[in-house]
Amino acid sequence: MFKKILIANRGEIALRIICACKELGIRTVAIYSEADRNSLPVRFADEAICIGPPQLGLSYLNIPAVISAAEIANADAIHPGYGLLSENANFAEVCETSGLKFIGPPPEVIRLMGEKEKARAAMKQHGVPILPGSDGVIASEEEAREWARQVGYPVIIKASAGGGGRGMRIVRAEEDLVALYRQAQQEASAAFGNGDLYMEKYVEHPRHIEFQILADEHGNVVSLGERECSIQRRHQKLLEESPSLQVSVELRNEIGDVLSKTLSAVGYRNAGTIEFLMDQHKKLHFIEMNTRIQVEHPVTEMVTDVDLVKSQIMIAAGSKMQDVLQGKVVHRGHAIECRINAEHPEKFTPSAGKITAFHPPGGTGVRIDTAAYEQGTIPPYYDSLIAKLVVRGKDRNEACQRMARALEMFIVEGIHTTIPLHRRILADPEFLAGKFDTGFIERFLGKKAELVG
Repeated sequence: MFKKILIANRGEIALRIICACKELGIRTVAIYSEADRNSLPVRFADEAICIGPPQLGLSYLNIPAVISAAEIANADAIHPGYGLLSENANFAEVCETSGLKFIGPPPEVIRLMGEKEKARAAMKQHGVPILPGSDGVIASEEEAREWARQVGYPVIIKASAGGGGRGMRIVRAEEDLVALYRQAQQEASAAFGNGDLYMEKYVEHPRHIEFQILADEHGNVVSLGERECSIQRRHQKLLEESPSLQVSVELRNEIGDVLSKTLSAVGYRNAGTIEFLMDQHKKLHFIEMNTRIQVEHPVTEMVTDVDLVKSQIMIAAGSKMQDVLQGKVVHRGHAIECRINAEHPEKFTPSAGKITAFHPPGGTGVRIDTAAYEQGTIPPYYDSLIAKLVVRGKDRNEACQRMARALEMFIVEGIHTTIPLHRRILADPEFLAGKFDTGFIERFLGKKAELVG
């Protein structure tokens, strides 16, 4: 087992990794920017090293500074968390050449799954269901037109190196194709330094469902079931739950088996998430893979009692799957996670500043992942996520009731948060009935605007 792990991240995920390391008896090193000097990860890590000013490019995304900190602290492994450098194959490669274990997949697998058209081809080769679309990157506007005619409108153009909805355009008619193709290409180039695009059939009113997997370094891959992630705004998830009401036991087992075989074949290791769209016929179609721990990993932890972060560390240290899981994975009850962001709950504009009051809820079946605290400051430089409120109930009805109660008792003052939005979602009849898709939030906010008008 590792003696010391450097955590190449910040906020609640850095604190989450510190907790896992403490339970495994591993010392931790927190890195921090000048803006995070008074953060809880800095307080609770065994060691802390400042790596630069607040700007991401000069601190948390500065690979030489991160590696230097690990070498100064004599760490033997680096956990990247999510976001930042977590899916950066070059960073994983530098870790390896520096004699540091990267707690994640090998660099070549990160690259394979990071280029979405290559990931799509790999999944198709091994029998994972995918949407009809282009064979790889589209070379020209004319080729885009030809593929659109073959696939049939509507189609969706996506950035090969993209994520978060950037470099993505829905095309419903041929006369709109060229303009939207150029927009997507320009946006992808600006966001990712790579303007490559590919095309898929666009699914109307889909549900967004993802599967959590663990893979050890001995070829064993296990699926831990699915999470429903359809409550999202502009491709940014707001609320997740498990299990999905739309996934039968048979479908869960079928997809889990094919994913286990596929990821073993491509040499995948550590934790990962495979994302699908479900059409109106309840058929799943692969869209992308995230080669890291997810923001919403506590949802799976709550229904399986598997500590995914500890599992990541044990796998990276060479443990076999049977030692990591210690028995068959059993799903119990229903879990829901609400992402609490420092944002205006209707305008979605960032809300940085000092937290003047902070009272997280408690009680049976309630979990809070956060690095926020009263009199703490939310800096304006980073992601707006400040807490993850997670509950588990014996069934979905109890989980919804528990979440509504927990949201009501969650007090954050001094900044705006999305708590009021989540409270309204948890009271919505369509959400409570499970009648939603990825367009739910836009319709939900539209209905509220009509009522106000």
